[in-house]
Amino acid sequence: MSDWDTDLLGDGITYDDIKAATERAAGHIRPVTVAPVVPGTFRTASGEPYEVWFALEYMQYTGSFKARGAQNFIQAHREAGTLPDAGVTIASGGNAGLACAWAAQQQGVRATVFLPSTAPAVKVAKLSEFGADVRLVGAEYAEALAACEEFAASSGALAAHAYDHPLIAAGAGTLLEEIHARIPGLDTVVVSVGGGGLFAGVATAARHHGIRTVAVEPENCRSLSAAIEAGRPVDVPVDSVAVDSLGARRATALALHAVRQNDVHSVLVPDGEIVRARQALWDQRRVAVEHAAATALAALTAPDPAYRPGAGERIAVVLCGANTDPGDLVRPAAGS
Repeated sequence: MSDWDTDLLGDGITYDDIKAATERAAGHIRPVTVAPVVPGTFRTASGEPYEVWFALEYMQYTGSFKARGAQNFIQAHREAGTLPDAGVTIASGGNAGLACAWAAQQQGVRATVFLPSTAPAVKVAKLSEFGADVRLVGAEYAEALAACEEFAASSGALAAHAYDHPLIAAGAGTLLEEIHARIPGLDTVVVSVGGGGLFAGVATAARHHGIRTVAVEPENCRSLSAAIEAGRPVDVPVDSVAVDSLGARRATALALHAVRQNDVHSVLVPDGEIVRARQALWDQRRVAVEHAAATALAALTAPDPAYRPGAGERIAVVLCGANTDPGDLVRPAAGS
């Protein structure tokens, strides 16, 4: 990490960081589309309706919100004159690597991406299309990260991060700026959490606008809720159907700082509800997303919801990525 990066860390990110990221991203990312769910579809336990909108961020360049942080990271370093000839390198479960490779290609920068061997083949193939040097290391993100750090030290490449960097988190926060502009009177944003980059950015922007954030994790990938309980980031075991995107062993200090500063509800959902929410998005709306994206929706759709909205509450659910194999979503036709 450069001295310039170290100076950025501080205690967390600010709304000014997100505004700067918004200016850098303008014209380089795809503005989010929001879609209202049919009124009356979602109701409280007592039968009163509340309002739900889907933020279709899976339509973003590279298929996930990660494009925002990658653009901000590379453009900020270009502005500062700190992009080395060796290019950039990153360790990723897939989506952050895709975003980094895409942004690097746009900027004419070399990208070397380290992934665990468990990364979905669809993501690996797409990385090659973006011209990245792809290296598969180990079975978990932590192993790919260690190899990436070693490569950065030996090659001089600029190390990006899948989520643990203020420029990455601030870039992700630009999503909430767009959602806020498109949904007047928004009360709550619901977002899935892995390491916490998206959450930290969204929660920071949400606080500025007086919007509540619901942070949703799989029951067995609970780095943020464990950090909240411990009062500091701690390592947790990871085992979930959404592990390829939400399988960070430790939440970031940036995410924990955001929890302490903002109106945040941290909730957990079981894998079975994640699978059901993902299937429902396909069956009812023909939307094919990753399990990580369905994790956010599962907080509302389980028989015993992890988050219980109030009557009339206006909620945006972030569907954050679609780099998935949809083959397991298609049910056999009756009589086939």
